[in-house]
Order: sequence, then structure tokens, then C-alpha cells
Amino acid sequence: MWTVMYIAPTAKIADRIKNRLTEEGFLVQTRPVNLSKQQFEILVPSGELEEVQEVLNSILHS
Repeated sequence: MWTVMYIAPTAKIADRIKNRLTEEGFLVQTRPVNLSKQQFEILVPSGELEEVQEVLNSILHS
């Protein structure tokens, strides 16, 4: 099952996060939250959520 773990404010940020997480070996999907807004959900398999959160924190704070 896929779980939303982050909502990126732009497509560019969503792509950057997706690429970094994929490089780390995680399965990642993105999807628009709403067509009227430019926000994108970052989804990962629920079983990997804790691991991905640790990596995401390092990505966001680098």
C-alpha cells in the first residue's frame, strides 16, 4: 500500500525529492494534489515509511 509521506510545494521540488529517494533505492511515486494548485504528493510503500522519512529529513536539510 502506498502512503503519502510529504507534500511538495512545486513540481520541481517533488521531482528533486523523488530522484534523490530513488537514488537511495526506494520506490517512489508522485501525484498532483489538486489541479488548481501546484502541490504534489510524494508516496512510498507503507513498509518503507520510517526509513524514507530519515532520508527525506537529510534531503530537506541539506
